[in-house]
Amino acid sequence: MHDLKMEKITIAAMAGSLRKDSFNRAIINTAKKYAPENIEIEILDLNGIPLFNQDEEKEMPESVKIFKEKIKKADAVLIATPEYNRSIPGVLKNAIDWASRPYGDNSFDDKAVATIGASGGAIIGTAVAQYHLRQIFSFLNAHPLERPQVFIGGAGDKIENGLFVDDDTITLIKNLVQKLAEWAIRLKK
Repeated sequence: MHDLKMEKITIAAMAGSLRKDSFNRAIINTAKKYAPENIEIEILDLNGIPLFNQDEEKEMPESVKIFKEKIKKADAVLIATPEYNRSIPGVLKNAIDWASRPYGDNSFDDKAVATIGASGGAIIGTAVAQYHLRQIFSFLNAHPLERPQVFIGGAGDKIENGLFVDDDTITLIKNLVQKLAEWAIRLKK
């Protein structure tokens, strides 16, 4: 087994929400702040990615080219998603569609992926959205991390200045990042 402390891992991380004070953006910020030294988390912003249009696949917008390249270069992908109408937000699905296209140029191919989500309400408020993401990534030949599954409820009371501040949530996020890095290393073998 590889020594995780010795191996450098890059994780491309994105929040499936454009909201400035998004609970899920706070997850990504917290993951970056508390990541071990050997794990670099690069935050990808979905703002500015245009609506997917297959007519533009061959001459895709520059923002999409950069987004796709950052995913390709990463060892793993971390997605923090809210749940809208029992699924993932349209902005997130749109970004995934761009990154997986055109056919034969799937940025997620053979990539370790983890999902996490936060809501202001129930603890399992993002369970269905995360399940949908794992289905999508299975189809895209990515490798979703099945455990741990992290659902953060009551998020509004746990965030200050764009970061989670309660020890239990920080521990959950750190553990997920650690397991994602271990998963990425196993897949590299």
